Amino acid sequence: MEETTNIPQEFNTFYLKDVSFAHLMTRRIFNVLIVANPYDAFMLEDDGRVDEKIFDEYTELGMRYPPSFTQVSTTEEAQGVLENTDIDLVICMPGNADNDAFAVAREVKAMKHDVPCVVLTPFSHGITRRMQDEDMTIFDYVFCWLGNTNLILSIIKLIEDRMNIDHDIEEAGVQIIMLVEDNIRFYSSVLPNLYNYILQQSKNFSTEALNPHAAAQRKRGRPKVVLATNYEEAWALWQKYHDNTLGIISDTRFPMKTPVGRLSHVEEGDPEAGLKLLKEIRKQDEYVPLIMESSEVVNREKAEAEGFHFVDKNSKKMNVDLRHLLEEHMGFGDFIFRDPVTKEEVMRISTLKELQDNIFTIPHDSLMRHIRRNHMSRWLTARAIFPVSQFQACHLAQAAGRRCPPPHHLRCHRAVPPHEEHRRGGRLRPYEVRPLCPLCPHRRGFLRWQGPWPGFPRRHPQAPS
Repeated sequence: MEETTNIPQEFNTFYLKDVSFAHLMTRRIFNVLIVANPYDAFMLEDDGRVDEKIFDEYTELGMRYPPSFTQVSTTEEAQGVLENTDIDLVICMPGNADNDAFAVAREVKAMKHDVPCVVLTPFSHGITRRMQDEDMTIFDYVFCWLGNTNLILSIIKLIEDRMNIDHDIEEAGVQIIMLVEDNIRFYSSVLPNLYNYILQQSKNFSTEALNPHAAAQRKRGRPKVVLATNYEEAWALWQKYHDNTLGIISDTRFPMKTPVGRLSHVEEGDPEAGLKLLKEIRKQDEYVPLIMESSEVVNREKAEAEGFHFVDKNSKKMNVDLRHLLEEHMGFGDFIFRDPVTKEEVMRISTLKELQDNIFTIPHDSLMRHIRRNHMSRWLTARAIFPVSQFQACHLAQAAGRRCPPPHHLRCHRAVPPHEEHRRGGRLRPYEVRPLCPLCPHRRGFLRWQGPWPGFPRRHPQAPS
């Protein structure tokens, strides 16, 4: 009783804002128009129909609403489709220098200026020269076709993220991961791997939901990805979304600024632009995870000297190294509580329920270290557990300097049940069967009810939790 009297008065009452995942990701891409000549269209579907492969990928990742695809090769055909169908995205494949994909894109923008247009090309010498002379302002992104349909899924998700990011941050505090890269061939390779990992982890986290419908809804709260191709774009995105940035992955060499209508990859890059960017970001946020990638080994020492994590682009296991850093530093893996002095692991947590059950056994200095560095808040938001994350960030971080260990553990423990009540909304959750309960006379086990039933205890009053 004496310990509870030390709890700060402002902690005695707190409110958790419920999140309706149905209000997130409300803008979607349903119809995609692909502009390509017959040969490029054949190459695109060489190993199977695009729509069938995209449908299979959506199903495998547990996602709904796969888009449909329409292919045309001339301006007249594109106009006919636009007149009869609500097109949400145009993908142009200028496979050779005399292809009219650019003309079709201009016609599309003239008819519907708000429809996103992207370039998807294998980058032959002819098309590269053509793109250097074209006004690229009509295109939202440029990608290199590497024969992997996962890239098309990534293009769709990247544009959907851009369409919904402002609303979803305002609605729920959704997080972002920023990728800063000007090399088209490289980000066309790394984006599919990044999205595949995020979507797969989102699918895994959603298994904690009450039912399949709630699991599908919760996936809408996954972290979004934003792409910047020069210093100016990256800094503008950081200034706008710094409070909701889960982490940043940055190349080392890229342009400081790109002229209007030009591609960043054809401009001469600053060899230390990435270092300059991450240094400025570190001045504003001491703990946001920063990952530097480079094909120049000499940059490893520069990155590690500044305290940045480093990924070698030339490594055969580059994707594995990147995923490992995402798990350890951006909240996608288990939460590992470490001793502040020895850095040794003292406890590993996989779910919110495990956190609640074990919160009182975590050493105070370890808990405070992770709270001060926003590790716990980052881990919760990566799993779309926004109400508890906001409580951790707003209340516990403010009181991190108080020398009253019990309140911090107690408030961490008590923040979870109100969140669960909001999440269930009175719905009955599948019960757990605990076999051979020593306190029950029949010793066959007891049912642990998870729903708020008036008059019924949540569990046996003296049963171990």
